[in-house]
Amino acid sequence: MKVLTNEKIIKRNARIGQYTSLIALLILAGGMVISFTMQQQIYLSFAALMVGFILSQIGIYYGNRWGRSPRADERLTTALKGLTKDYTLYHYLTPVSHLLVGPAGVWILSPHYQRGTITFEKNRWKQTGGGLMLSYLKIFAQEGLGRPDLEIQAEMDELTASLKKNLGDDLPPLHASLVFTDDRAQLQAENAPHPTLKLEQLKDYLRKTAKENPLPAEQLKRISAALPQESVF
Repeated sequence: MKVLTNEKIIKRNARIGQYTSLIALLILAGGMVISFTMQQQIYLSFAALMVGFILSQIGIYYGNRWGRSPRADERLTTALKGLTKDYTLYHYLTPVSHLLVGPAGVWILSPHYQRGTITFEKNRWKQTGGGLMLSYLKIFAQEGLGRPDLEIQAEMDELTASLKKNLGDDLPPLHASLVFTDDRAQLQAENAPHPTLKLEQLKDYLRKTAKENPLPAEQLKRISAALPQESVF
């Protein structure tokens, strides 16, 4: 398997996460100092705490994705090692963050690091379990699950528009998978609109797909030619 990565974006976003978190910490500390030493300036203290909290969430967002190793791209690369040389894995080089192209088709991979029980039922996603620790993480150290189906659809639309510029309307079906990277995640999402898998299940699922419904070699060649050919440093 060939792996192409935009290292420039990873380094830039890691710095954004570091600087934002540091600034957030300073603002929060300033808000606390004001609340104790200038009690008549309660609104200023409240504003500082709000701004600091918002910036801390931005720092968490960037830090979780690009500041901590193993990052999502590193986890996906490790999990997919052993796929044949006909596969190419693109990290941050296409309109979607993680794209795999090969005999199994064109796959948008959407990694998630949430833990607990992940359930899809009645057209809704839920994250439960984990007790007080999970509640704490969801507020202060971990993003909520949100609506991954809508996020994937937006990525599919962007990728489709990009590929059409080079390939016209003759596009193969686009696939997507939610991939949970935390071993403590328990999945109950058999009816989800996209395959929802744990990281260790991904490679076998793709191999099975390639056997049952392989992407024609000519289409694979055309798609690969329309995508980046090398990493960016």
